Amino acid sequence: MADLLDSVKFDAAGLVGAIVQDHATGEVLMFAWMNRESLQITLEKRVACYYSRSRQKLWLKGESSGHTQKVHEIRLDCDGDALLLKVEQVGGACHTGYRSCFYRVQDGGSWREDGHKVFDSKDVYKS
Repeated sequence: MADLLDSVKFDAAGLVGAIVQDHATGEVLMFAWMNRESLQITLEKRVACYYSRSRQKLWLKGESSGHTQKVHEIRLDCDGDALLLKVEQVGGACHTGYRSCFYRVQDGGSWREDGHKVFDSKDVYKS
């Protein structure tokens, strides 16, 4: 396990970016940050664990929503400084209720919503 972790080039803050993709369809679901500990948990448990910069703590995907990510494959880019996780997404990946965080598309001079809403975030996050 240490060899896998040592191959990753974490930035000065100890983080590496992770692109998350649906393993079956190739749809890009989200982008998140990982630190060494969250990557180790992900490698061991095969469920996605990230590092929340805003909360300054580990974040097991789905811990509050139930919308989990079962990890099928992890890839490291050629420079060793970016990860690609191929996952089986249960529910929505985006906290706003969309399946993908990339639900807005540039349309002229504005962003147009163009995604599939799979849950109401007000019902899931009652805080």
